[in-house]
Amino acid sequence: MVLDSQSGVHQGLRRAGGGRAGLTGGARGGPSVKRVVPGLLALLAAGAATLNAQSATSCPAPQTLTEGLDPPLAHVRYLADDALEGRASGSTGERCAAEYIASVFAGAGLEGGGDGGSFFQSFSIRGGAALGTHNLLRAVEGDVAELDVQWRPYGFSATGHAAAAAVYGGHGIDRAGNAGEGYGELELEGRLVVVEDGDPLSPESTSLESQAHYKASVAARRGAAGLVVLLADGGDLPELASETRPRAAIPVAAVRGTAAEALRATARAGGDIELMAELTALTLEARNVVARLPGTDGEDGEVVVGAHYDHLGLGGAGSLAPGSSAIHNGADDNASGTAALMDIAGRLARGSARPARSVVFVAFSGEEMGLLGSQAFVDSELFSASSTVAMINMDMVGRLQDNRLAVFGTGTAEEWPQLLAEVNNLLARPFDLALNPDGFGPSDHSSFYGRGVPVLHFFTNTHEDYHRPSDDWEKVEAEGLERIAELVAYTTIGIAGIADQVVALTPVADVGARPAPPPEAGDTPAEAASSGYGPYLGTIPDMSMAEGGVRLTGVREASPAAIAGLEAGDVIVAFAGREIADLYEYTYALRAHAPGDRVEIVVLREGERVTLSAVLGRR
Repeated sequence: MVLDSQSGVHQGLRRAGGGRAGLTGGARGGPSVKRVVPGLLALLAAGAATLNAQSATSCPAPQTLTEGLDPPLAHVRYLADDALEGRASGSTGERCAAEYIASVFAGAGLEGGGDGGSFFQSFSIRGGAALGTHNLLRAVEGDVAELDVQWRPYGFSATGHAAAAAVYGGHGIDRAGNAGEGYGELELEGRLVVVEDGDPLSPESTSLESQAHYKASVAARRGAAGLVVLLADGGDLPELASETRPRAAIPVAAVRGTAAEALRATARAGGDIELMAELTALTLEARNVVARLPGTDGEDGEVVVGAHYDHLGLGGAGSLAPGSSAIHNGADDNASGTAALMDIAGRLARGSARPARSVVFVAFSGEEMGLLGSQAFVDSELFSASSTVAMINMDMVGRLQDNRLAVFGTGTAEEWPQLLAEVNNLLARPFDLALNPDGFGPSDHSSFYGRGVPVLHFFTNTHEDYHRPSDDWEKVEAEGLERIAELVAYTTIGIAGIADQVVALTPVADVGARPAPPPEAGDTPAEAASSGYGPYLGTIPDMSMAEGGVRLTGVREASPAAIAGLEAGDVIVAFAGREIADLYEYTYALRAHAPGDRVEIVVLREGERVTLSAVLGRR
């Protein structure tokens, strides 16, 4: 699941365009939910997909890890093993996981639904950075710091050279809690700014202000020539391979030890510091795994069932264990959802009869980087909004507590609540379902809801191991995971249908204005950083747009954005006089304001610049 403060922008969407022609009724008009549900049991095989994956030679053999375990827990065990090194998008571990998932799909008898009829859909992602040959940090009157020992540029640093008088800026934060540092009153224009790492009001370094990327953005906006961040004793130099944030406008470096002490003294004295950084951004290939179960009625649309299989690798910006370089196995987030996906695929593929509608199973990569895999899927020829009846998503479904299962998106189609009630009653032990009507949240269903597709998202809640190295397979609750897979399988068949019994979904054009979810459930980096307080605008940016502004997927109904006239398709290029190059700049610009502030927002709309005025709300 996307970590709100780093990767995701999910404020909800007023769905543009209303309902979709042809999907409010099947080719034969479609029966009610109650007529379809009794036929579900005949369609599902009792077991799940067999554990017969044949992985690439460089990947661990499944049988060595899963002996004595049955699916779906066996799938979790394999995906969350240390050998896959946290399944970071574009990594060898991700490739092993993809091969495993594809083999399970193939073993269940599914067809490849990806590029060229294969099981894979490839897309490009930012893959960290590599150092060039021209990197230097020194106090002009002192020694040169030793690269990779005492200092290193951040992976988001601009390539450039700054030699200027230094200024010491404390923690580089301007707010009431740091008034004694006076950072807001310092003259930064043309200076090389030296600041301490972190945030004294956020010891765990989880606040937006604690992030070096944010501090670099602020310093660049105020005209600084470069930024040096002084790490605390024992602090690790930044990892380049895992850096995915946009490039800063100025060179930025981290320094530690005696070199940090020397540069701090130089900056306090107003001496000169020289910083030279040279980095090259790298691109990696990530892969979605796509399988297809053809339906008996090719004219009646298809259902997408998905879960993301990537995680955080060795940690990095998304980790809630700051500074940790340990493997983040992501057993619940989201080996659990992926395991359920494979289990459901096996149940449907080996059922006694084929569903009427085709079912497409997608294991997404790039979710932790901002729903990149699902965005790549809906942007591709593999997807058609007009023929996709529904999307069902599972993310973090392995830690069931008190039999309570959250289901989001129940307001995106009129039939969802009744169908869920009916299929839940098919279980030997029904769940206590917590229904939430909103179709947006910090996972891949959001990409489909933005295209007007009714969605459901299944979720068992966060926990103390979320985005930490301790999210291991032994903590997954196997019986609950099996029951959730069974429920989602019934739900899928309830929509995919049998023979002449196909449920007709009625998409809801506007779910309505509702209180925004708490930060841990997912919102923008800016709004989540306020821990439930701070400025609120109500936009839904397209997170796959890397630069050139921020394109809006939509806006929340009755939000400040909607009142100001922002629309789906607008590209925000300026906010309160500040140029917006990417999603991070937009987040930082919003975070710099307070509820009640009136701001001018410039958007590109059909190629024309349009200026709008908005009054920011309160979370």
